[in-house]
Amino acid sequence: MDVSQRYRDAWEGYWRETSDAPGEAIWDSDASLSSVPHSALLLPYADASLPVVDLGCGSGTQTRYLATLFARAVGVDLSAAAVEHARRADTEKAATYEQLNLVDADAVEALAARLGDTNVYMRAVIHQSEPQDRAAVAGAVARLVGARGRAFVVELTSASKAVFQRAVEAGTPAKLQRVFDHGLRPAGAADEEVPDLLRAAGLKILDSGDTVLPQTEHLPDGTRIDLPARWFVLARE
Repeated sequence: MDVSQRYRDAWEGYWRETSDAPGEAIWDSDASLSSVPHSALLLPYADASLPVVDLGCGSGTQTRYLATLFARAVGVDLSAAAVEHARRADTEKAATYEQLNLVDADAVEALAARLGDTNVYMRAVIHQSEPQDRAAVAGAVARLVGARGRAFVVELTSASKAVFQRAVEAGTPAKLQRVFDHGLRPAGAADEEVPDLLRAAGLKILDSGDTVLPQTEHLPDGTRIDLPARWFVLARE
């Protein structure tokens, strides 16, 4: 199974045209706003002696922080250009990075075989995946977690669409416009679709709650764009 060529090209094009400047991608928020609070929710359930895999790592901002908490950190992304961004940014070589298509069950299986049971961090991947691929993405989380790992998954809710609309009406910020220009479609999954997909993949929800995903862009009045989201801590059934 594979993602569509349109989807692959959209992400490659986006990351090829994104500079290495921190926060250049609208979702590339500082770790203090993302993986720091998220890992505080995950760690009470997780064995930090296991590796952690950051699914959809982008430029690796969150991966580098996770590497300070877990025995080993691996960032993976569909886009080869994103992986190169992450490698360049990680000047201290805190983590490793590789290209991975989460929809490719054989590739996910190979990674799971190499790492063994692992913790998973996944921020806003299901919501922008194409509908036919979302079950496979949830399945990848389940396969990588195995018997002992735990996962932290956070996804946008439908309320984020209203935030996007307000941003557009106020004069679409440049970083958001680039997302639209590349044909990327944020907030595509319905609210109940995400937990349903996770359960169908054989994952048990240990904890969950509402949050926001802070962006690196602001409205004209200076208000930071914070997108409503829901988080889940998960284990295999």
